[in-house]
Amino acid sequence: MQLKSLILPLFIALPLTGCGLVYKVDIPQGNYLEEKQVAQLRQGMTKEQVRYLLGNPMSLDGFNHDRWVYIYYFKPGRGDTEQKRLILDFMNDGLTTLSGDFELPEGFHEGL
Repeated sequence: MQLKSLILPLFIALPLTGCGLVYKVDIPQGNYLEEKQVAQLRQGMTKEQVRYLLGNPMSLDGFNHDRWVYIYYFKPGRGDTEQKRLILDFMNDGLTTLSGDFELPEGFHEGL
């Protein structure tokens, strides 16, 4: 009789102990850009050169084909969500401005 009274609470408590051990998957989405990639951007670069350096943009403005938006979103299984954005504007197939969550590269205005 005592063995049954010990086993029953064990079977009830066992599933509850694993609840905190659930594995949650990290979810990265978009364009992951490193500072060293953005630091290589220069005013006047062609769209082809930018695409070679950074890859295809995540979003193209439907009304303005000269604006490229790179978005990176990272939701870890545990912890804070990270989101970064880089917006590039072109004129006559040349990069003119850069904005978003990255600092303007030191030699950006020196051109090519």
